[in-house]
Amino acid sequence: MMRLLFLLLTLTFTLGLGQSMASAEFYEFETAEQERRFNQLTGELRCPKCQNQTIADSDAPLSQDMRQRVYEMIMAGNTNAEIIDFMKVRYGDFVHYRPPVNRSTLILWFGPLLAFLIGIIVIVINVRMRRNDAEAELTAEEEARLRAVMAAGDSNESKKEEHTN
Repeated sequence: MMRLLFLLLTLTFTLGLGQSMASAEFYEFETAEQERRFNQLTGELRCPKCQNQTIADSDAPLSQDMRQRVYEMIMAGNTNAEIIDFMKVRYGDFVHYRPPVNRSTLILWFGPLLAFLIGIIVIVINVRMRRNDAEAELTAEEEARLRAVMAAGDSNESKKEEHTN
């Protein structure tokens, strides 16, 4: 029974290892410059499916297709600008990890700053309102009621002390 279990575990591990090795991609380049450009471009282009990963980091099928397309375009002699423009036309400005500043990407560039400033303004307003509330003066009637409540509290405490002794 132990031999069978050992055999199944070994087989499972071996098949899993083979599967992970089968998904590795290898690209052959004619020059080191082409390989450098490939690595640069795949590091600059965002996976449209994963959204927070470059196509170099993502294992999504779409990223694999995009890497293959970048490789083919580099081997065909396209420039980096042509490859990025092709990807932008196909997937939009979002595909570039550092999109250009234009009307459609203003929220990407200035949205976090705007949210931060709004947060600071809200905090300042809240602090000022609380400070104003703390500095509010009591009316004569409110002061009299406060003294009465405090006096009643003091007499209740002295009665409790008498009962406990």
